[in-house]
Amino acid sequence: MNTQKTTRQAAETVEANALRLDTEKAEQIVDALNTDLADAYVLYHQLHKHHWNVEGAEFLEVHVFLQEVYEDVEAAADELAERLQALGGVPHASMTALVNNATVEAEDEDVYDIRTSLANDLDMMGDMIESYRQHIELAEGLGDYATGQILREQLETLEEHAHHIEHYLEDDTLVLESATK
Repeated sequence: MNTQKTTRQAAETVEANALRLDTEKAEQIVDALNTDLADAYVLYHQLHKHHWNVEGAEFLEVHVFLQEVYEDVEAAADELAERLQALGGVPHASMTALVNNATVEAEDEDVYDIRTSLANDLDMMGDMIESYRQHIELAEGLGDYATGQILREQLETLEEHAHHIEHYLEDDTLVLESATK
């Protein structure tokens, strides 16, 4: 690792921005976006874990679905990081900063049945949906309609994925229970 350091901007700071959003307002939005960014990466890693470990009759469909979802979450995280940088902030990038600033908690390292895993994903998405709604209000209340729009679009995608997981968790299935019960 290179030992020479030239810091261009310290973490946790917000500088003036070309978007002409007052620095005090930008600080509030940057904090909110960094929370959303941290939450997104916690969800991303949990979804990836479930993608790797899914088994059962619906393996392929759920495996592919989870990949689609974690790819959407990763793209959303990238968009959040770029937006908060445009606002003059520094996106959380280290694993420590992401974990410490996330408001959602990932499940542990154990592997669970897919129904439990999806229920955990749905719970985390629900918490993030509530946070997004608050952050949309915050951004728009501070006059940052572009950030509000970005969050609104991401909220729609997250809600759609949550709705699909809700369908996966329904009791109706074509798979027969084993005769050993």
